[in-house]
Amino acid sequence: MPASRFTQTGNYRVRYQQDQTIFATASEQASLVAGLLLLLALPYLMTALGLPKTLLRDLDMIMIFAIAVIGLNVTTGYTGLINIGQAAFMGVGAYATALAATRLNLPFFVAIPLGGLAAALVGTVVGLPSLRLKYLYLAVATLAFQVVFEWSVGHLPILAQGSAIALEPVQVFGVKATFFNHNLVWYYIILPVLVGLALLWRNVLRTKHGRSLIAVRDNDRAAAAMGINPGTAKLTAFMIGSFYAGIAGGLFAYFQKAVVIEDYTLHTSVQLLAMAIVGGLGSLPGSFLGPLFIVALDRVMGGLSGWISEKQLFPQGVDAATALRPLAFGLSIVLFLMFEPRGLANWWRLVRMYFKKWPYKF
Repeated sequence: MPASRFTQTGNYRVRYQQDQTIFATASEQASLVAGLLLLLALPYLMTALGLPKTLLRDLDMIMIFAIAVIGLNVTTGYTGLINIGQAAFMGVGAYATALAATRLNLPFFVAIPLGGLAAALVGTVVGLPSLRLKYLYLAVATLAFQVVFEWSVGHLPILAQGSAIALEPVQVFGVKATFFNHNLVWYYIILPVLVGLALLWRNVLRTKHGRSLIAVRDNDRAAAAMGINPGTAKLTAFMIGSFYAGIAGGLFAYFQKAVVIEDYTLHTSVQLLAMAIVGGLGSLPGSFLGPLFIVALDRVMGGLSGWISEKQLFPQGVDAATALRPLAFGLSIVLFLMFEPRGLANWWRLVRMYFKKWPYKF
């Protein structure tokens, strides 16, 4: 009888350093390199396949939202602090970036990090109520900041009292982002920023600071008994999450060529929270999958709404086409909360497990 061939599939790590590695296996490293190469070539593959150029703009939007959702996951997913004002932190970063670019004449690669730092500073101040408040009460506090932000923008002369603040097109290595190549230039600006910030957060999770955030989320009293300062952890979470939102806001401001308050309202905060829920709270892959799903759903429902309006499938006076997009948006959140609370990241985990050689290889 031939002997069976087995592969080791268990956890055979014997040192803490092995648990702290970013990539456990060589196959994970190879998949990351292959994925990055695919992303670098994706715009040209889309052109070769004859896909609409509007898809590249959607990809840019997805990557910007992914940066903001990573920040939201830092506060809500990994630390358990409900945040309904992430769009306001994006707005702080966007307006700070616009002021640095227009008033101080700073280049975009300096203005955007300054916007992130401004958002981090504001986020730390806004996070102070988290030292006393939890759960729904903290959610109301962040919602209040969202309202205060919108009111402040509409009444401060330095912020044009809510009017648009125009930004000049950027130039990278002699290539200027014009009407014809705007989306392509910004694709190769946003992509390295997204990858760098994602790897940065993945590295933070390996440290004691990242593990302290998760400990506070699971049980802040037990974390305090272990020597962790819950207050410091919560403020750190707000600072990091707001910094990511500020960077996303600065990128979005340059990408849209202007800063307007309508891009950073409560509706956008709810969208970002929905992306985090659909993608999977407390999951880095979910921070990419959530924006991809929500933006794709919005585009599909928009096309379907146009088709319904053109065909006039409903009686006169029944505006079903307009209601289709918000209906699909809300229904997707409810369905994920009911049937898949761990989000699309859990589906991604199941697919990976299916293709692994586990438990035996014959």
